[in-house]
Amino acid sequence: MNVLGEVLEPCSSDPLTGFFRDGSCNTGPEDRGSHTICAVVTAEFLEHQQRIGNDLSSPMPQFRFPGLQPGDRWCVTARNWWQAHLDGVAAPVVLSSTNAAVLELVPLDVLQMYSVDVPSDPGDIDA
Repeated sequence: MNVLGEVLEPCSSDPLTGFFRDGSCNTGPEDRGSHTICAVVTAEFLEHQQRIGNDLSSPMPQFRFPGLQPGDRWCVTARNWWQAHLDGVAAPVVLSSTNAAVLELVPLDVLQMYSVDVPSDPGDIDA
């Protein structure tokens, strides 16, 4: 389920995201980081993550991780997203693709402050 109480929608297939690399922010006991927030990463968010020791920009092929660019959708950890929020650089959140498990760590009203509706095909966005 997502944070809206509906079926969890996919976050991204390009790049392929998720703790299980299934395109969704699914989680389970082995996901100690709680990769449950579908974020649309920004340059500021990526820089912040690098500063706190979470390099999301560099490719790591051994983990099937391509490295992220601003605008990519990615299942980020609740803890690191929360730290970015506290530091004023949280990435926008796709609520329909954010796992309800995150509500144990991040209140819904905070997630809603960063809510963005992003079509699955970025070509649908008018320039």
